Amino acid sequence: MSYSSLRIRIYTIIERGEKHDKKSVYFDYFIIILVLLSVISTIWESYPKAQAKYGEYFHAFEVFSIIIFTIEYLLRLWTAPLKYPHLSAWKAYLKYIFSFIALIDLLAILPFYLPFFGVEDLRLLRMMRLLRLLRIFKLNRYSRALNLVYDVLKEKGEELVTTVFFALILLLVSSTLMYYVEHDVNPNGFPNIVATLWWAVVTLTTVGYGDVVPVTMVGKFLNGVTALIGIGVVALPTSILSAGFLEKIEERKKIEKAAKEQLEKELLEGLKERTEGKQEQHENNQQLCYCPHCGGKLPKMD
Repeated sequence: MSYSSLRIRIYTIIERGEKHDKKSVYFDYFIIILVLLSVISTIWESYPKAQAKYGEYFHAFEVFSIIIFTIEYLLRLWTAPLKYPHLSAWKAYLKYIFSFIALIDLLAILPFYLPFFGVEDLRLLRMMRLLRLLRIFKLNRYSRALNLVYDVLKEKGEELVTTVFFALILLLVSSTLMYYVEHDVNPNGFPNIVATLWWAVVTLTTVGYGDVVPVTMVGKFLNGVTALIGIGVVALPTSILSAGFLEKIEERKKIEKAAKEQLEKELLEGLKERTEGKQEQHENNQQLCYCPHCGGKLPKMD
């Protein structure tokens, strides 16, 4: 499927820019600065004095940023078939709409448009306005560090889900045991299994607030065992993520090294071809300096 040169050019601009494409690089810098200013504005306007004094400026900047982010979202949606060339147009649109970064883009601008669709609940709107802070994730497109985090989480997702599932089972088992051990002597601290989950979370994560503690010897023993097991449970996802980061860093280094070696190889081959071409041309010129019939030397032609 062929696309207009305008759509192709817009796609190259709004995607992460290469150094040789100045317009694309400038666009990246503009979006990064706008995202950072937007997050700073959201935090700053939470101060009542700042809101009272600069409320109009906050609102004007929010309208400006919403317009820019909306245009960016629509342009990215329009150029989705170029991003996913192996899919049909409508499948490319759907794939982009439900991608993680596109959902972040949509949630970041959605609170502004909700009143236009009849949503008047002020408490809901105030909570939804906090979604503007999600704009910080838009930097994932331009930050190698955030891209690395995303790649690791994506690749190690299955292992992380397994550890989380194991932790949930451990929470349920430990809270159930503690309830039956402590409920009769400490009904206020352990009134039911659901309430005991708070103790299990605090103990398993080794935070230990001390607001809910067992009073029996068996309960204290169970508390200690749960805390010790919690050290290992917390270490599991940490080790998985650490291993994932090391693997990705080594993989990137290998890719960069291979790309560098390939570039050097191409440069050497190009230099070799130019050298051979000059040598061949010199030999041809040398041959032309003698008459092919009598062998006499001909006058040199400049």
